[in-house]
Amino acid sequence: MQGGLGAIFAGLLCFPQIGAAVDAGSLAVVYNQRDPHSRILAERYAKARNIPAAHLIEISLNPRNPVISGAEFKPILSDLVARVPRAVEAYALVWKMPYRVGCMSITSAFALGFDKKYCAKGCQKTAASPYYDSYTKLPFTRHGIRPAMLLTGGTLTSTERLLERGLAAQALASPRPAAYLVSSSDVNRGTRNARYATASRSFSKSLDVQLVSSDGVQSRNNVMFYFIGAKFVPALDSLQFLPGAIADHLTSAGGVLEGDAQMSAMEWIDAGATGTYGTVVEPCNFAQKFPDPVVVMDHYLKGDTLIEAYWKSVQWPGQGLFIGEPLAQPFNAATKLN
Repeated sequence: MQGGLGAIFAGLLCFPQIGAAVDAGSLAVVYNQRDPHSRILAERYAKARNIPAAHLIEISLNPRNPVISGAEFKPILSDLVARVPRAVEAYALVWKMPYRVGCMSITSAFALGFDKKYCAKGCQKTAASPYYDSYTKLPFTRHGIRPAMLLTGGTLTSTERLLERGLAAQALASPRPAAYLVSSSDVNRGTRNARYATASRSFSKSLDVQLVSSDGVQSRNNVMFYFIGAKFVPALDSLQFLPGAIADHLTSAGGVLEGDAQMSAMEWIDAGATGTYGTVVEPCNFAQKFPDPVVVMDHYLKGDTLIEAYWKSVQWPGQGLFIGEPLAQPFNAATKLN
């Protein structure tokens, strides 16, 4: 890493969060005392983002278990809620595993509480989030929801690089950001493709919106958004993601981080994205269980932080895992494009 994480953190330590609802003063950084890297990264992140010391909170989880039960999780969440400062509206969870609680993702379990109404076995509808496509500034105060995001790149080095990108997203520079909205040959995973035309009409003045019929794009240097439906996405190592970029693939097991018969969402982070999403159990191909490109782009371009824009874009989020640097804000009040 050129210059190193410390140099970037030092330069951006007191950078203001402009226009965000969830910001440094309302985010809790939760780390796992049993994970040797978790506390190190949590402390670095809190310092870099000027997050209050009281918002740095430890819990205890087995870092070797990808899945924990709802019964095991409930007292952990209750204890956290009892200790979290009243100002906290959202969580950054600084670890890779566990990433699932029973039939829910761990980010949704922390946000919504473990409740089977938010998950399903197979092709079933689930409870909706009242935070969906809202302009609520205080999700916990208004709705009792603390959106959560897994702040991890899988390894210490890749997580440090993720943090660098989140910080660098506060000063978006050229080239002009592009959105790649890709309709692949996988028809079963194309349920949100119908939203692409609306995104193109809505955001072409602000972004280079490209509607692509292909199984992937390659050799692009200005990627801010990349949405596709596919089991695997090729040529990620040929892409240059801009700081703050959001990218995900609609498939059944993108949120299975330790490996599966499908591409893990973690590959987007390793390739340079700042935020991604994947489901941890079979969701069926309901578009409502995945980010709506129109909604996430709209809220991000209007200055929301990554955690706000991404969470607001999923109508049924119980089975979905949100990953990234929560406070990334490339389109803040100083730089937003529309």
